[in-house]
Amino acid sequence: MRFEHETLAQRVRFATGEAPAALCAEVQRLGGSRVMVIASDSEAALEVAADVPVVRHHHEVVMHVPVASAERARTAAAEAKADVLVSVGGGSTTGLAKAVALTSGLPVVAVPTTYAGSEATSVWGLTEGARKSTGADARVLPRAVVYDAALTLTLPVALSVASGLNALAHCVDSLWAPRTDPIDQALAAEGIRALAAGLPAVVADPNGLPGREQMLYASYLAATAFSSAGSGLHHRICHVLGGAFDLPHAQTHAVVLPYVLAFNAAAAPEAERRIADAFGAATALDGLQELRRAVDAPRALRDHGLDEADIDDAVTAVLEAVPAGNPREATADGLRRLLRAAWEGADPAVVTVGKN
Repeated sequence: MRFEHETLAQRVRFATGEAPAALCAEVQRLGGSRVMVIASDSEAALEVAADVPVVRHHHEVVMHVPVASAERARTAAAEAKADVLVSVGGGSTTGLAKAVALTSGLPVVAVPTTYAGSEATSVWGLTEGARKSTGADARVLPRAVVYDAALTLTLPVALSVASGLNALAHCVDSLWAPRTDPIDQALAAEGIRALAAGLPAVVADPNGLPGREQMLYASYLAATAFSSAGSGLHHRICHVLGGAFDLPHAQTHAVVLPYVLAFNAAAAPEAERRIADAFGAATALDGLQELRRAVDAPRALRDHGLDEADIDDAVTAVLEAVPAGNPREATADGLRRLLRAAWEGADPAVVTVGKN
């Protein structure tokens, strides 16, 4: 066994019902006296920053973090002379805070209210025109994360399902991503196990905390693995779809995941077996599909804004973004079959046969 693994420096506080006190402690630890809170109008109503020295509230949160939106947030932070950024919300909110940190170096304390996982990675993303650019930079990694499952109770079940499957995609991609290692794979496998337990529990009891705690725990493991392993084929596809066609982030990941799993599984038998074992299923795809049926997962890209006429353009863009070392060669024909099946909501098995 020979590998190199870098663990990111980050403090994590997991305490259901204690977000305000935990956030205040983390801001104090960073010496913050002029805090800019980034939160949408709905998330701002949670008032988790009531005891923090806030000098600016910034509510313009836009999916996929358009460059113009990021510039306005950067200007707001500079005008307020902020010394700490607090993000309260999902991946788009955390992503906006990261965009500010990327150019300012300001520390971020993240308070997630979904299972997006952006809070545990050093990955940033910005969209300009029809192209989403991503990168990794230590400056954008939140210095601290405050996890409070009670803050996710307002997340509707359908969004909880999509967000949870987005976290599951982090796990699956981490098992064969360009920089994957045994530590990433162990975190990813445990993340899959916890998500497979937590997601049905949230659907069965939306107001219960145990399932949502499992979901937050799993989303952190998933994101930590993903940040180390890098972006695999699944995420390259979804970044293209989100940036070019403005598709909703979590729902796109939820739809595309079984098709990428079906596409790669036979070419990555060890990873496939780990996924299957984590699900407690005969095969990885069987386990995923059983979970998706149990939680009524999003089924087709056409339901979320992708036009059939856009498929060929998407194939061309994805071909340019396929990561090195993907277990199976990704050709235009193979990707077209994958995307068409995802657009239709067809049986994922159709992408396991035929030419790449």
